[in-house]
Amino acid sequence: MKLLLVEDEEKMVSLLKQGLGEEGHTVEVFTSGRCALGKGAPEDYDVVILDWSLPDMEGVSVLRQWREEGARTPVLMLTARGSTGEKVQGLRAGADDYLVKPFDFDELLARLEALHRRGEQQGGPVRLGSVALDPRRRVLRRETREESLTAREFALFSALAREPGVPQVRARLLSQAWGPDFDGSANVLEVYVGYLRTKLDRLGAEDVSIRAVRGVGYMLLFSERGGAA
Repeated sequence: MKLLLVEDEEKMVSLLKQGLGEEGHTVEVFTSGRCALGKGAPEDYDVVILDWSLPDMEGVSVLRQWREEGARTPVLMLTARGSTGEKVQGLRAGADDYLVKPFDFDELLARLEALHRRGEQQGGPVRLGSVALDPRRRVLRRETREESLTAREFALFSALAREPGVPQVRARLLSQAWGPDFDGSANVLEVYVGYLRTKLDRLGAEDVSIRAVRGVGYMLLFSERGGAA
């Protein structure tokens, strides 16, 4: 993998460069948020390792700006902050995974490899009625209109789209979109379903909907006779 490491702790940088280099990966380092924003292009890397606490700004602010600019490269956040609220903040900003310091190097490596595989497995657009889901660009498209998806919105919509018309249990959706170790409030699922419904509405996709299934979770419905995507 070609990795971007945004981290200012010299010891951490040295250990990660050595360990990841021994595994055959290439690591480029930026030690500040402004440097990462000014010189770094996330699309040039397979995965980004981003520290939360940088000397000039918070890593979550860097991440948020990347996502707003359309960068879709998988991002693993490193942080000493382990509270549920801070994890949710990082995930909502667009982080794909989250690892609390101190961590085991083998776990870091496994998470990086999983993020890389996930990115490689994203194929071409998937047609759902009048809407197309583009995994490479993480957008929903209908005719000439597009709605960009955050990393979490994309993961949730993809989980629903794998089996349209089939109710998906809440626990499974949370696991697939937030990871098996997610321990935050289950209410976040309702929040993100609301985000997706709003984006479908803005596209005018009346033939595509996300329906709540009482006592179960949600399911994605669409009509085969929808307009062109």
